[in-house]
Amino acid sequence: MNASTEISGQASGVDGYAETQDFVTFVIANQLFGISVLQVQDVLAAHRITRIPLAPPEIAGSLNLRGRVVTVIDVRRRLGLNRREAGGSVMSIVVEHGQDLYSLMVDSVGEVLALATSDFDSNPPTLDPQFREYSAGIYRLDAKLLVVLDVDRLLDYGRSAVA
Repeated sequence: MNASTEISGQASGVDGYAETQDFVTFVIANQLFGISVLQVQDVLAAHRITRIPLAPPEIAGSLNLRGRVVTVIDVRRRLGLNRREAGGSVMSIVVEHGQDLYSLMVDSVGEVLALATSDFDSNPPTLDPQFREYSAGIYRLDAKLLVVLDVDRLLDYGRSAVA
């Protein structure tokens, strides 16, 4: 770690404002997404998931992670996308929301990217409405568009019920 890097996962400039932010990247239905590395508790390969009767369709069930019950959210379903193909790869990103842990099921997890905060853009009007509802904004990368997910909005079921 160099002298200009804070423990928070953001590099700071001379004036103390973050110049970069680190994102854990992942893919769902060939779309690149990211969430702040500061929100990520763990990354998991496939786990045994216990179904929860009468749960909404995007709740895949729950799993036990070191003695804690973790609710598993199928992010594909939450975003209104088609189910993944049988036998398709599945990984999970564990995040904390409130006092609870949630496992976000995704197709694959990529690398951690440090992106300049000055390159962050608001959602373009052409962004898929299903993504826009849960997106904090975007980064235009060389070959792809990175959609930054707002984990709080993604996991806010009270907000969804009102809408």
